[in-house]
Amino acid sequence: MTTVSIIHFSGSGHTRLMAEAVHAGVASVPDVTAELIAIQGKDIIEGRYKNEAVFAQLAKSDAIIFGTPTYMGGPAAQFKAFADAAGMVWFQQGWKNKVAGGFTHSSSPNGDKGTTLHYLSVFAAQMGMLWVGAGELPSTLAGKTDGVNRLGSYLGPTGATPMNPGASAVVESGDLLTAQAYGQRVAAFAVKLAR
Repeated sequence: MTTVSIIHFSGSGHTRLMAEAVHAGVASVPDVTAELIAIQGKDIIEGRYKNEAVFAQLAKSDAIIFGTPTYMGGPAAQFKAFADAAGMVWFQQGWKNKVAGGFTHSSSPNGDKGTTLHYLSVFAAQMGMLWVGAGELPSTLAGKTDGVNRLGSYLGPTGATPMNPGASAVVESGDLLTAQAYGQRVAAFAVKLAR
């Protein structure tokens, strides 16, 4: 059985909704176990992320998909604390040749989300992982404004929801479809690689 873990931080719930869609896509692939892991603020002590159970789960995974909101042109500090804590994994090459992917969300259509995806892909490369891109043409080619890859991101799925402080988190249906398709793509690639 191939295991794909989705580890994410979500500040206002939007990235969590995208992570759940990625998880659903992963879980739809036969012979794949999907694990959804949230980065919790309580695991960040004096600025350092500490959760050995999470790192143990990731060590058992064949693929890891990273998710974070884009804040101020980059990944959330909580996600960065997790990434920085992976230094020992890097030193031991613990994730080398695992499949990797990533996604992000912000409140504007651009929001410099590409910078966050670039960070995630470089992090994966430093860990010796094999990055999987989105692989979907934008729905705008068919004249749709809300469909798969509506924001035209190829490095990984992105989502954009206008800011509405105090309201429940909602993500555009096209962004959720993109996230789900991405979960399927990464999981299928992990299964092929595991053979």
